[in-house]
Amino acid sequence: MINIKFGTDGWRAIIADEYTVDNVRRVTAGTALWMNQKNYKTVVVGHDCRFGGEMFLKATTEVFCQHGIKVYYAKDFVSTPMISLGVVKLKADLGIVITASHNPPSYNGYKLKSNFGGPSSPQDITEVENLIPETWDTKCTPFDELVKNGNASLVELENMYVEHAEAGFDLDLIRNSGLKVAYDAMYGAGQRAMLRLLPDVIALHCDNNPSFMGQAPEPIMKNLTELSTLIKNDPSISLGIANDGDADRIGMFDGNGLFVDSHHILLLLLMYMYKYKKLSGEVVVTFSVTDKMRELANKYGLPCEITKIGFKYIAEIMTQRDVLVGGEESGGLAVKGHIPERDGIWIGLMILEFMAATKKSLEELIQDLYDEIGTFWFDRDDLHITEEQKQNVIKACKDGSYSQFGNDKVISTETLDGFKFIYGDERWIMIRPSGTEPVLRVYAQGKNAADTRAMLDAAKATIL
Repeated sequence: MINIKFGTDGWRAIIADEYTVDNVRRVTAGTALWMNQKNYKTVVVGHDCRFGGEMFLKATTEVFCQHGIKVYYAKDFVSTPMISLGVVKLKADLGIVITASHNPPSYNGYKLKSNFGGPSSPQDITEVENLIPETWDTKCTPFDELVKNGNASLVELENMYVEHAEAGFDLDLIRNSGLKVAYDAMYGAGQRAMLRLLPDVIALHCDNNPSFMGQAPEPIMKNLTELSTLIKNDPSISLGIANDGDADRIGMFDGNGLFVDSHHILLLLLMYMYKYKKLSGEVVVTFSVTDKMRELANKYGLPCEITKIGFKYIAEIMTQRDVLVGGEESGGLAVKGHIPERDGIWIGLMILEFMAATKKSLEELIQDLYDEIGTFWFDRDDLHITEEQKQNVIKACKDGSYSQFGNDKVISTETLDGFKFIYGDERWIMIRPSGTEPVLRVYAQGKNAADTRAMLDAAKATIL
């Protein structure tokens, strides 16, 4: 028996080690007990492209039905946003996604989605954790029999999502704009939907491959060299889009094959929504996002709130207040007019619509952005170190041991979620252990790529 805990975004573990059918049944039993306490009756269940997805979905369905809960299930792989949207469209009480998102292929996971179509609140997740039984050995009615008797019903979540996207965007404008798009699905669950919405994209890794060819499906620069090279070798390509394993995150490249990080995408979304679409609302971003978001929000006269890291904090605010743009450093972004959920396909379509509507390249839009708030650069290192080293670094941060990294002196420290060391002149370093992987993350915002790289190298040299 292991003690199952949900991290920043769900429970994740290595398949056949801690992520087993028995443990999935335990998590589901705890979730079902919580649902019964709340008098919740229906749940939507789906899985992404990872190994064993269908097997874990069936085990999950059997346990829910054993507790008298009606299950709507998706056949074959679907993205996380498809589950969240399905919860809303079907008026279900909860959604379950069998996914480890961007983690390496040896992992799988279990996400809870609330009835508003976004991540469940930290309070709800804690309540579920406290109800997970130490064992689950109850014999359940087999999945196929549950389907036959109507306790589990098949739903077409991908069709539902595509129809929703077709209603949400001017796809004719995008398709007729002359923009040539390269799309890297990273073997993830967004592949079919994107090819349906944009049939003319140049597609990479749009195959069902649970091994992800050994690569963690995280849409960051170092994992997307093939997409970058493709764009650099084809001057006719206007934009590159990549999604992670469950398609709730996005990575992007401009027409020169240069990576455009989530900070720039967030800023572009804010510019498009406020300046061009004439919409208003609050801006909500996590602690590791560039402070340029607060600067642009202030310029537009919009309130800006900084949350702890984890999209669940943003989603909770989006259900309570009028939020225009929300997002996190890791590529999970959301906008007004959609569900309060990260959605890599939706955000890609929005940037494409921005380009088509303005007849500007991504490079030109970014320059417009720089004209408003100035240039900056952001980067991140993931340090795979021992648990002892990690804890030593965190203790040193808590004890105030770091007053200088390289030649940069720390003038102030912020500790909302992790440790952000401010140098001044819009330059800073941040240190925080990952909530989803056994790594220590070091973030940096600098003046340019070389400056930011030097900051990260100096930080690593200091703490290790």
